[in-house]
Parts: sequence; C-alpha cells; structure tokens
Amino acid sequence: MPRPACTDRRGFLRLSLGGLASALAWPALGGARREEGGKADRFILIFLAGGPSHIDTFDPKPGAATGGPFKAIRTAVEGLSLGEHLPRLAEGARRYAMIRSMTSREGNHDRARYLLHTGYAPLSSVQHPSMASLAARDRRAPSGPSADLPPVISINGAAPGAAFLGSGLDPFLVQSALKPIDNLGMPGGVDRARYARRLKLLEALEDDYSTRGGGPEGAAHRDVVARAVRFMNAEALGAFDLAGEPEAVRAAYGTEEFGAGCLMARRLVEAGVPCVEVVLGGWDTHQDNFTRTAALSGQLDAGLSALLADLASRELLGRTLVVCLGEFGRSPAINASEGRDHHPAAWSALLAGGPVRGGTVVGATDPEGAAVVERPVTVPDLMATVAVALGLDPAGENWSPSGRPFKVSDGGTPVAEVVGV
Repeated sequence: MPRPACTDRRGFLRLSLGGLASALAWPALGGARREEGGKADRFILIFLAGGPSHIDTFDPKPGAATGGPFKAIRTAVEGLSLGEHLPRLAEGARRYAMIRSMTSREGNHDRARYLLHTGYAPLSSVQHPSMASLAARDRRAPSGPSADLPPVISINGAAPGAAFLGSGLDPFLVQSALKPIDNLGMPGGVDRARYARRLKLLEALEDDYSTRGGGPEGAAHRDVVARAVRFMNAEALGAFDLAGEPEAVRAAYGTEEFGAGCLMARRLVEAGVPCVEVVLGGWDTHQDNFTRTAALSGQLDAGLSALLADLASRELLGRTLVVCLGEFGRSPAINASEGRDHHPAAWSALLAGGPVRGGTVVGATDPEGAAVVERPVTVPDLMATVAVALGLDPAGENWSPSGRPFKVSDGGTPVAEVVGV
C-alpha cells in the first residue's frame, strides 16, 4: 500500500513537530586509464535543468554555420572535444564516458524531466518511481551513522520521487548547500525535556487514532514522524556541513550553489547515503544562449571536475556512479534572441564511476548537431545502462498498486561500450 508522499523538506519535518587541495590536483594521465570498479553502490545524478545546448558544451560543431561563437578544445581522449568553457573536464576526460547520440521525443520540460528520472513518459494513471529511489531501496543502511539519514537527497532543486515504492524513498530536499538546513534543531523556547513530552503526546494521539479505526494512513504518518525524529538526531548530520572543508577544496569546487552542492554530494555518499542529486538550473536558453551557457559551463566545469577528482582521490569513484545530463539538447538553429530552442532529437550524456569505461565516446551527431547519425541511444537504453552499473536488473519488475508491472528499464538495452555488458 503506498504511503503519502513527503518530498518537501519543511513538510517532512513539520510532520515531526515542527591538505585535500593536492588530492584535487589533476593527475598526469599518460595513456589510457580506467577509473571503473565493480558495480556501484552509490549514485550521484548531476541534473542540468532546462536542457543544456549540447552544441556549446559536450558536442561542439566548430565551423558549422550554426555552431556558434565558442571554440572546441581538445581533451585527454582522442576524438573527444568539448566546448571551450569546459577546460577542466577536458583535462580529466579519461575519467568519464560520453554518449553523444542520446535521442528522445519529449520536448516539454516537465515531461522530459520525468522521463529522464524514471525512464517512462508520464501517464495519468500511475506515477513511476525514479531510478534513484529504485537504487536506494536495496542500499539503505540498516545500521551505522548513515542509517538515520534520508536514502535519497536532492540538492538545489526538487526531484521526482518514489511513487508507489513509498515515501521512505522520496528525496529529501536541501534548498541550498550554502545554508544550514531548516527545522533540524529544537524550536525556540523548547528544550529536550519539553520536546520529549511533545513526542509522548503525539504518540498518545496516534494511539487513540489507531484504536478508533485509523487505517494505513495513520501507520504511514507514524513512520514519517519516526524517520524525521531519527533524522534530527542522526549521528551523521555533519555530512551536510561544509564548514570543515579546507578553503582550497571549496575553491576547487566553485563558490556558487552548484559547486557547494557537488561537494555536499561527495560528503553524503562518503557518509553512506546511497543516492544524491545535484541540480544546476538555468539552461533553458531561448534568449542569450551564449552568455548564459558560458557562465553555467564555468560552474559545471568546476563542480563536476572537482567531484570526479575528489571521488577518485578518496577511492570512491569505483563504487559511485555519476551521471550528468539535462532534459534534452538545444537546436542548432540560433533564433532571433540569440538563443537555442528545445531539441530532444539529439543530445549528450556523461557517465563516470563504477564499471563505466572512462575515456569512451559513444555515437555521433551530424555536422550541425541536429540528428544522430551513429549509434542512437534512447532513454530506456540509458536507464538500462544505469541499472547495470548499479547492479540492478533492467528487466526486473516493480508492481503498481493497481497490479501493473513496470520494468526498471522500459525495454532498453544497456550500452555495452560504457558498462561492458
């Protein structure tokens, strides 16, 4: 029986009453180098909300009439170039695989965002669980310091939730990695003793509701309250606090919200949280695409490159899958507002960590970046690839409350070049 969703941070807690700088230096990588390990037991999704221009970031088209003003720069991988505003990612290109032949049909932001999180197009009859919630279901820590932290955390933006898997796998929203999380401490004027009395009163009210015939909603509410109380007192709450990180490390990630979110993601997976999403918004560049994309690319370059290097230096990259993508790509045509419009027919996705074969380039688009001309990869294919990297069966079924089976991947085939299957 599904439980009421509680994806909002305030809503969740209201129900409860209320010298690494050197490690981040880019190593000299001579020849091919593979960072991959076995199946990943951690998952970080970097979501570029709004849909980035693949032509100005991961799949530049220098010399094309619609290529735009940005130069293409070489990377550490033969045959892979990036937009000029991604120099650190270019230097560390052997750490990740690039799929340049992603293709889909969803050109609406909300529908595409749902598709890229769940692997399914939206339906009016059912909500599908996100891949993060599916992955976290079997990876929640049964004990230890991280056991009382939420198993799915979204930083800088909300994410689709667990649907019929239950509210315990919904993402906990961190509005800003640069600010303390609201509502985790005692309310003003309430000490521990008074707080304990309030909890006892709530328990009595819950008991009374249950004896009067309270159904599964009452049990679900109790569960939410219990999880919130454990979270407020969790031993690993320090994972959310960036204050102890050396200044050089924080500078390497970047001083904006996104870089801080990437650093927090590293701290959270290191503490044992199974799934973390970091959102970098602003990529819906119908106007002023080139100025905006340059600025956003600078944030992405710092935060993502530092995250990959930091995970590698701590021997966490081999067990952490990192995926970076947006809803879709953007059109080769440059409109009258110096912008690019929605373009789901061709775009790019970056994967790293776990069994991912770093330094791999899959697929290609035409000289304008308008169409996939080599090795098309669908969203179900991508989801199957992510599932394999996380040790999930792409054909495994989950059952909705109405008794309908939904596979982890909606008929997709894993990209063997990326994960070696």
